[in-house]
Amino acid sequence: MKKDTDKARESRRSFLRFAGVGTLAAGAAVVTAEPAAAVEAEAEGTSGYRETAHVKTYYKLARF
Repeated sequence: MKKDTDKARESRRSFLRFAGVGTLAAGAAVVTAEPAAAVEAEAEGTSGYRETAHVKTYYKLARF
C-alpha cells in the first residue's frame, strides 16, 4: 500500500515539474515572438464603408 502512495506522489511531482517547465517555455515563446505586421493606416478623414479585400471575398462567396 505504501508503494502505491509513493507512486502517486512521484507521478504528481513529475506532472507538476513538467507543467512548470511547459509554462516557462510558453512564456519564453511569447516574449521572443515577433510582433504582428502593422496594417497600413488609412488616410485620416476617411470614414464609412470601405470595400476591402475581405469584403470582396465575402461578396464573391455570397454571390452578390
